[in-house]
Amino acid sequence: MADAVEPSTSARDTNPSTVIHPRREPFEHGLLPIPKLIFTDPIQALTPLKQKLASSSSSSHRVDSAALVDALQISPDHARLVLDTIASVLHSESDPLVRAGPAEVDSVGADLRDLILFLYIQSYKKLLPRTHKDAASVADVWPSTSAFDGYLSALSPLQFVRSNSRRSMPSQADEEAHQLSYLQKHLANILSLLAEPVEGEGEESLVLTMEGFEHLGFLIQFGDRGSEIISLSQAAPFFANSDPDMPAVPVPAAQAHDWVLQNIASALERITERISAKENGPLSGSDQDVAMADACPSAVKALPSSRGLCLIEGISKSSYVKQSPDLKGSSVKVINCHDSVIYILAPMRYATVYGCSDTTIVLGAVGKAVRVEHCERVHVITAAKRVCIANCRECVFFLGVNQRPLMVGDNHKLQVAPYNTFYPQLEAHMTEVGIETNINRWDEPLALGVVDPHDSLSHPAGVSDAQAESATHLDPDQFTNFLIPNWFEGAEPGSTKDNPFPLPDLYLASQRRNQKNLEEIKQMLREAPIEENRKKELSSALHVYFKDWLYASGNIRQLYCLQGE
Repeated sequence: MADAVEPSTSARDTNPSTVIHPRREPFEHGLLPIPKLIFTDPIQALTPLKQKLASSSSSSHRVDSAALVDALQISPDHARLVLDTIASVLHSESDPLVRAGPAEVDSVGADLRDLILFLYIQSYKKLLPRTHKDAASVADVWPSTSAFDGYLSALSPLQFVRSNSRRSMPSQADEEAHQLSYLQKHLANILSLLAEPVEGEGEESLVLTMEGFEHLGFLIQFGDRGSEIISLSQAAPFFANSDPDMPAVPVPAAQAHDWVLQNIASALERITERISAKENGPLSGSDQDVAMADACPSAVKALPSSRGLCLIEGISKSSYVKQSPDLKGSSVKVINCHDSVIYILAPMRYATVYGCSDTTIVLGAVGKAVRVEHCERVHVITAAKRVCIANCRECVFFLGVNQRPLMVGDNHKLQVAPYNTFYPQLEAHMTEVGIETNINRWDEPLALGVVDPHDSLSHPAGVSDAQAESATHLDPDQFTNFLIPNWFEGAEPGSTKDNPFPLPDLYLASQRRNQKNLEEIKQMLREAPIEENRKKELSSALHVYFKDWLYASGNIRQLYCLQGE
C-alpha cells in the first residue's frame, strides 16, 4: 500500500474550491431502468466487458452504438438512449459526444472509460424520501386520491412517495452525503476500472495515468456552488505540478485511492456537521441548506460552478417569475409547488420538477435534461434537449425536444403536445444551450420499465418486467397557445416573436380554424344590427362572464400576482 496522502482540506476548511463533491448530474439524470445495464456485481461484470470493448474499439477508445448493441445485447434504440444519456451528464463539454450532432451520435460513440463509469453507477440506489417535519401542514396540501387506481398502488404519485410517514424529497445535503457514501464504498472498484496494469504483483501492479484519473471527474469534482471548478489533476498533489509539455508519470492506483478516500471522508464529516447544526436549528424544508422559497446562491463567479442550483420550493396558490438575470445557477429544482403558475424564463443546464400538483410550469431553455417526477395534474411547457417523466399522472407536456421523451415508472393518463409558447429571449436562450428548433420529437415517447430499480421502495412481485404506460397525443382541438404576459419584456431585450418550433399540420390546422372562428364571432358582433346601448349591455355581459371565468378557473389570482411583480 502506498503512503497515505493527506487530504487537501480539513472538514472545516471554508475554501470551496478545495472541497470534494459528487457530481449530482449522473445520479439525478443518468440512471436508466434498463435491466441489461444493471449488474449485481459491477466489478465482476465490467472488467471483462471493458477488456472486450478495448480490444474491439479503435485507438481512440470510443464505443459506438453498434458495439453497445453487441456487447450489452440491447436494442439499437436503447444503445442510442445510452449514448444520449451519457452525453447529457458528461463532465467535459469538449468531449466529441457532447459536440456531436444528432446524426453523428451513433458513430461518434462514448469514451470507453466514461461508458464503464456510467454502467457502474447503474447499480446505485437512490436515497429514500425523508419524513417531513410538519406532517400536519403537509396533509393539508397534498391532493386527494385520484378517481382511478394505479398499477402499482391505489395511491397517487404524491401520496405514494409520502404515504403513511408523509415523506418529502431528501435535502441536498442528505443526497450529497448518500452519493459520497456510495462513492466511498465503491471507490476501489471504480479506480481499478480506470487503472492500467503493469508488470508486478499486488496493489502496485495497477497505475493511473493523469488522463485516466481525469475521467473520475465524471463522478466527483472539486469546487462548490458559485465557485470555479478545478480539474482533478490540478487538485491532486501527485499530478498538480506535472510539466504540461511532458506526459505525467502514472501513479499507483492505491495512492490515488487513499487521497480521494481521505477527501471524501473530510467532506462527509463537513456535511454531517452542517446537517446536525441545521436540524437542531429552526430551518426546515426540502433543502436544509436553504430556508427561502426562492433559494439561489447570492453571488456567482464569471464562470459559475456546475453545482450552481436554484431552488423554487413551496409556491402555493400563487404565481412566480424567475428570469435570466435572477437565475444565479445552471440548474433549477421546482419542488412541492401547488395550484400555481411558475415561469422560469432563462437558459439552464438541468431542471427538475418534483412533487407538484395543479400547477403550470414554464421552463425556458434547458440544454441538458429535464426530469419531472411524482407530479399530478401539472402542465409543463419546455424547450429542452431531453425530458424524462417518472411516476406522474394526469399531466400534459407541451414539448420542444431534440430527443425522444422518456417515460419511466408508474405513469397514468399522460398527454404530450407540441410546444405552444414563446417569450422575447427564447431563441437566444435556446442557442446559448444548444437546442435545435428544426428537431422536435415530442410525439415519439419511449417507455421503459414500470419499476425503477434505482429506488429503494418495495414493489409488488411480478411487475418488474412490465413496461411503463406511455403518453397519448393531445387532441388538436384541445391545443391552444400559452400566452406569457408581455410585461416581462422590460428586463431583457429579445427578438423572438412567435413559437420557434414549427407546428405539425393537424395542430396548425386546428389553430387556424380556432382563429378563424374567433374572427367570425368578432365580425358578427361588430355587424350585429343592435342599438348602441344594447351593444354596451352585450359588452358588459361579456366582461362579466369573463370575470366569472377568471375567478372560477383561479386565473384571477395569477393576474393579481403578476401585476404585483
